[in-house]
Amino acid sequence: MLSNLTEGSLSSHLSDEELVEFYRQSGNQEIIGELFRRYSHLVLGVCLKYLKNRDEARDAAMEVFERLFVALRKYEVHNFKSWLFTVTKSHCAMILRQRKKEGFLLTWEDNLLGEIMENGGFLHLNSEDEAEERIRKLHQAMGNLSPGQQQCILLFYFDDKSYLEIEQTTGFSSNEVKSHIQNGKRNLKIALEQHLY
Repeated sequence: MLSNLTEGSLSSHLSDEELVEFYRQSGNQEIIGELFRRYSHLVLGVCLKYLKNRDEARDAAMEVFERLFVALRKYEVHNFKSWLFTVTKSHCAMILRQRKKEGFLLTWEDNLLGEIMENGGFLHLNSEDEAEERIRKLHQAMGNLSPGQQQCILLFYFDDKSYLEIEQTTGFSSNEVKSHIQNGKRNLKIALEQHLY
């Protein structure tokens, strides 16, 4: 079905997942436009919820969709709407971090770093600048996780969801949720330890 889809023939009856798969195959940028048409108002709503500023939220929403051009070629995404919300929340979390001038850890970052860095390497820093750099590395490493790992970790730490709530939100099984969180934390630890020494 998708192989018969030609430029200019994108239609609203295709599912998100069919559009995403076609984009992975073809790189047809019209598909991002169709996804933008479907979800721009929802992404803007999420950005407004976290950023509390309409202009910043509008800019952030555009940045989220710009990221899709690369991300959707890089990853397989099975539940686009849920994954898009995760990407949006992650982007807002990064913006909120950049707003903070004093270098204090946000609670979810503090909890996550405390769990993945058992040696306390992130918790005994010499300066606020050093702390800020560690947080920047955390967000960078989060962006390199697989979609499932990123989604489950943000839902658990950023949104304070239980494993059961994550299952209901994502459609993952209980074992998949546990695996995504454990593997995601291990990958974050590996990525962050490279910058400790």
